[in-house]
Amino acid sequence: MSNSLASAYQAPEQQAWHGLRQSSALEYYHQVVQLMDLRSPTALKANSLNIGLLGFCCDQGVIRNLGRPGAKEGPNAFRHALANLPIHFNQSVQVYDCGNIVCLDDDLETAQAHLAQAVALLRQLNLHPVLIGGGHEMAFGHYQGLVKNGMPDNFGIINFDAHFDLRPLLPEHRGSSGTPFLQIAQDCKKQQAPFRYSCVGIQPYANISSLFEQAKALDVRYRLAEDVILGGLDANLEFLKDALAHIDNLYLTICLDVFNVAYAPGVSAPQATGLSPWDVIPLLRYLVRSKKIISLDIAELSPPNDRRHQTEKLAAWLVSDYIHGVGV
Repeated sequence: MSNSLASAYQAPEQQAWHGLRQSSALEYYHQVVQLMDLRSPTALKANSLNIGLLGFCCDQGVIRNLGRPGAKEGPNAFRHALANLPIHFNQSVQVYDCGNIVCLDDDLETAQAHLAQAVALLRQLNLHPVLIGGGHEMAFGHYQGLVKNGMPDNFGIINFDAHFDLRPLLPEHRGSSGTPFLQIAQDCKKQQAPFRYSCVGIQPYANISSLFEQAKALDVRYRLAEDVILGGLDANLEFLKDALAHIDNLYLTICLDVFNVAYAPGVSAPQATGLSPWDVIPLLRYLVRSKKIISLDIAELSPPNDRRHQTEKLAAWLVSDYIHGVGV
């Protein structure tokens, strides 16, 4: 780990995995999650699935995008919620808490670079990255880490989100939580690689018309929230099947504002007409069964805006269901 990365790195703490429920058997996350300090990582078994949980404590991108701040507190709140969930995966699955990357001095670009280094390190250590944010500005750093040692073959992104996040960059080429996928598109063009990007849950009233035009110009596939809700499961699965057709290595990202505010109040930009968890869960399970996912992140968990820990519990449930699915 470089000295610059070490300055932005918070090692995992055992107290984050304190559980309210106790069992003589290993039945809860707080009993099985292991700590992995990325400053002195240990060797892992190549024949087991090793999940690497990594937090991104940053909402500077949200602030730049004029959203509600608070997402920098997301990773630690998520750990509290996951700690008390029961486990349903087999013993070949190992879950490691790999700590946090912290945004220092409101320097988003450096924080994204640090996140990229950490993601690349996770992959080198045979850890399957599961990142918790933090604003969706996390996506650009996450992507940079995935391609740090070369673009994976037939790489693509599927984003569950109310927003395209294809906004123009701010002055001085600064990014925000609204720009990460435009930044990724620009990097793909620079690398002469295809930009394969699909969105599920897009809200017409959360995206201005120029963003729909930008999505069309970049050949972005998308499915509106109303189509997800009203179109039926078969049509939704057909959309994902088409999105996966030319993808072998999938980066899956979930912005919690894709959900209705009744289920996810603790986000930067809540949605009155968003999706329900059971609109989304069958689609996520379908993607997991494809065996193409190489990395996952959950963005925009904002505990100060939550209600009775509702959103952090949803985030923990999604990650737990994901771990169970990839471990089958």
